Amino acid sequence: MTTTADPFPTYPYRLAPGGLATRRQLRAAGLRPGGHDPVAQILWRRGKRVAYLYRLDLAAPKRTATPAQREAIAKALRARRTCRHCGLVQPYYIPRRTGSCLDCTPGGAR
Repeated sequence: MTTTADPFPTYPYRLAPGGLATRRQLRAAGLRPGGHDPVAQILWRRGKRVAYLYRLDLAAPKRTATPAQREAIAKALRARRTCRHCGLVQPYYIPRRTGSCLDCTPGGAR
């Protein structure tokens, strides 16, 4: 079931043909769109929700982060957990609103 007013084929929920997958389905299979545009869409909830479909034969394997990229990510996440005032690394992300851990926040906001 497709409509002609849309830029590409539109299917109802759960009725898309084989060979097409959403981004979430691609990710679960270890794939990514690979730079290709969607070729169809699924509409549900009376047209208020949309999911774009990509061709499986054009999908590429997911890229993996290099050791240097993983190290940079770990460093950035650690910085988000380090208090600017006492310098302690907390097991939670420091609130951006206060910029300090809950122990250093004025008034002891917990």
